[in-house]
Amino acid sequence: MDNNFNNFDLDDEEIKENELYEEQKMEETEKFELEQEIDEELKKELEKVITKAMLVRENAHHNSYKVGAVLKMKSGNLYTGCNINNQDIMSICAERVAFAKAITRAEDDFEYILVVGGPVDGFLEKCLPCGYCRQFMSEFVDEDFKIYNYYNNRLDEFTIKDLLPEAFEY
Repeated sequence: MDNNFNNFDLDDEEIKENELYEEQKMEETEKFELEQEIDEELKKELEKVITKAMLVRENAHHNSYKVGAVLKMKSGNLYTGCNINNQDIMSICAERVAFAKAITRAEDDFEYILVVGGPVDGFLEKCLPCGYCRQFMSEFVDEDFKIYNYYNNRLDEFTIKDLLPEAFEY
């Protein structure tokens, strides 16, 4: 019996098809522009990441509140996540979905995460990672890891240390 679990990975052609589909969806989606004065290169990158987060947010499985997250790796790779609820039993947040995707692809050099969220039929609002996600992330990142939150045409920036100054360590 072949125990090579890598056979379950997508092949290059499937990955390209997925990337082309995502690019097409990005082109069809409303673009988000930041009003804040930040480094121009970072601003352009984050505007694209916000669009990607808004797209993945639409996949959220929740009746009243949808969250989308994009995790950027230092390699440049992006991993997306949306919140998935199932009768409030063992639900998983968008941030942990994105981290789990990266970790299962053997990537662990995290740069930042961007989060968007709000009511299903409402505007985006300030939406920061929950306590469980903060602790989870703190076990994989350094204390200067950046967490961005986009809402009302503004971008808030935090570090994991800002949001979880006394992380549990074992």
